[in-house]
Amino acid sequence: MRLFLDACVLYPLLTRRIAAGLAEAGLIEPRWSGRVLAEWIAAAAREGGIAGEVSAAAERDELEARFPGARVPEADDEGIHLPDPADAHVVAAAVASGCDAILTFNIRDFPARRLAAHGIAARHPDDLFWELYSGRPREVGPVISAAVDAVAPGEGRRLLKRAHLPRLGKAWAADAA
Repeated sequence: MRLFLDACVLYPLLTRRIAAGLAEAGLIEPRWSGRVLAEWIAAAAREGGIAGEVSAAAERDELEARFPGARVPEADDEGIHLPDPADAHVVAAAVASGCDAILTFNIRDFPARRLAAHGIAARHPDDLFWELYSGRPREVGPVISAAVDAVAPGEGRRLLKRAHLPRLGKAWAADAA
């Protein structure tokens, strides 16, 4: 499954680690654009100042080294009409790069009816990660465990819930118990 990762998925460490782990396991093919990466870095700078910006830039470089084919060119977003016009570039790049879906926490910004006209859908990380976990727990479980342990060991379900991944957290914690 080829997924275009929105900046709101790349910015939080936990969702970025889960997505990267799923990609390394061959369960998804991540895609992003330079503009999405710039939005991630800008968000990190807003939250963490210069240290946040420097850290995010280093993480971006490491992520791009791990997935050299993930960056796609910017695409013409003319004719794409969304509630927030600033999101049209995400749809344009996702469609132009042949993605199956846009992975975003901002589902309301990507109405299904408007995306259907472009042959793409938006997926919430909790729904997609839970779906992958439910279908392949032996493959996805270690990805979730590694991501949780790297961010906040021992926090498990609570960390996933705070990261807006409650359904995944509930399923993963039940299986871990």
